[in-house]
Amino acid sequence: MTQAISVNEKSGNGLLKVAAGGAVTGLLTPLLPPLIDKINGSPGDFRIALVAIPFAILVLFLVRRLGPNPRWAALTAAVVTLIAFVCAVNVAIWADGQAAGADKVVRNILAGLAGGFTGASIMALGICLLPAAPRDAVAWLPMLATGTIAGALLALDNALDLDLTSFLYPVWQAGVAVGLAMAFRWTKLT
Repeated sequence: MTQAISVNEKSGNGLLKVAAGGAVTGLLTPLLPPLIDKINGSPGDFRIALVAIPFAILVLFLVRRLGPNPRWAALTAAVVTLIAFVCAVNVAIWADGQAAGADKVVRNILAGLAGGFTGASIMALGICLLPAAPRDAVAWLPMLATGTIAGALLALDNALDLDLTSFLYPVWQAGVAVGLAMAFRWTKLT
């Protein structure tokens, strides 16, 4: 592998590159809704999925580079990422509605935890079915834990009334990308 993202390095530089890629996609994510809202006639869930395209592209590259997966598997992982993003947003909205009587901060934390867990879980379940993906549930635990805990940053974003910036997306996407890379590394070690 020449300039490709590689997590086989002993120093951990590969994981730092993956985290940096996730942070960059996370910085791009909140910038997309104003552009996507200009698309008339498309359903809401489709527009939500379009917001996840930068992270889905990163996942596509990671799945292709981290294991001997065919191109269709990497593309499938990207589609799973889009689906996971839509489901995470919808679960966060549902969880917020279920905690309607609670304080706004508590509702945001619960919604973030539920959405973060949902997004990471759907990604793990969808990607683990790919040909060269890890099948061991333990390999996916860092990704699930990071995704769930980072989801709570939704409360910080809402408390600061952030619109075109976010703490949630860069941290969540960097953490989940590193968790994905670690899951593939786990497979190579076992």
